Amino acid sequence: MKPSWRPVADIRQLRQRAQLLAAIRRFFAEREVLEVETPLLCRATGTDPNLDFFSSRFHSPPNPQTLFLQTSPEFAMKRLLAAGSGSIYQICKAFRNGEAGRFHNPEFTILEWYRVGFTLQQLMDEVAELLLGLLAPKLPHLSVRRIGYQQLFKRHTGLDALCFNRQAYREYAVDYPEADGMCGEDHALWLDFLFSHCVQNRMPEDTICLVHGYPAIQSSLARLNSDDTRVAERFEVFINGMELGNGFFELSDADEQEARFDREIARRRRQALPDVAKDRLFLAALRSGLPECSGVAIGLDRLLMIATGCEEIAEVLAFPVGNA
Repeated sequence: MKPSWRPVADIRQLRQRAQLLAAIRRFFAEREVLEVETPLLCRATGTDPNLDFFSSRFHSPPNPQTLFLQTSPEFAMKRLLAAGSGSIYQICKAFRNGEAGRFHNPEFTILEWYRVGFTLQQLMDEVAELLLGLLAPKLPHLSVRRIGYQQLFKRHTGLDALCFNRQAYREYAVDYPEADGMCGEDHALWLDFLFSHCVQNRMPEDTICLVHGYPAIQSSLARLNSDDTRVAERFEVFINGMELGNGFFELSDADEQEARFDREIARRRRQALPDVAKDRLFLAALRSGLPECSGVAIGLDRLLMIATGCEEIAEVLAFPVGNA
């Protein structure tokens, strides 16, 4: 069908978006969290093998260079934190190549914030407070539940998330014959596949589910748990089975972070993915000293879907990818 010049989202959704953004800014202003702005076009991108990116050629004589549309403002915001900004937040666009569908648009709106001195538990409390306030008109009976990743994974699959057994995973995924070929010996890929297909859709309705204690192999930017290094200080936020956000107690050890980047780059090469370079400015910021902090990113388009009862992300975007 030929794209229409008209916006896909109607005026009600556009008004709701404006109200949502205003409410978020009030929330952080009341807590004296500084709003910041960082570049969308960056000299380096992340190393995560699960993310693809957009690149562009900057014709700057005599040294043209490749620049990247950010997949997240995380690295730049941490440079601000290392420079002494204090607690900060940002509402901006992020870009991920190859992602389009019911819950995905390659260009999307993200809310990301960092709280200096906050534990992961304190940040989870603040996430719940923000979401309860924003969604109360649509979901007045919304509740909050915290649950450990391992407990949730075991309950719905009977499998151990921390001890990889390919045969057991394969036997459980008998209804998904493509799983073994896709995931092979990659434990992290198996966890992503099984969680999204067999766990996420079984979460309770009308509940903010804060799933915490993710396996360390899935958490390249989070600190490891001091009692069990197989587990990372990471949580994700789900409502009605939809993933909304991802939070970390932030890793501040530059050497450890660089080693993780190296492992991800090696994994990208094994999978024949495009080469990427480590963000040297981000690593330099870590070496200068990142304050103790926790941070989280929330997808605002998905949040707006829940707030308005929409079934597809295109319904809350003025011009999604097919009409841009």
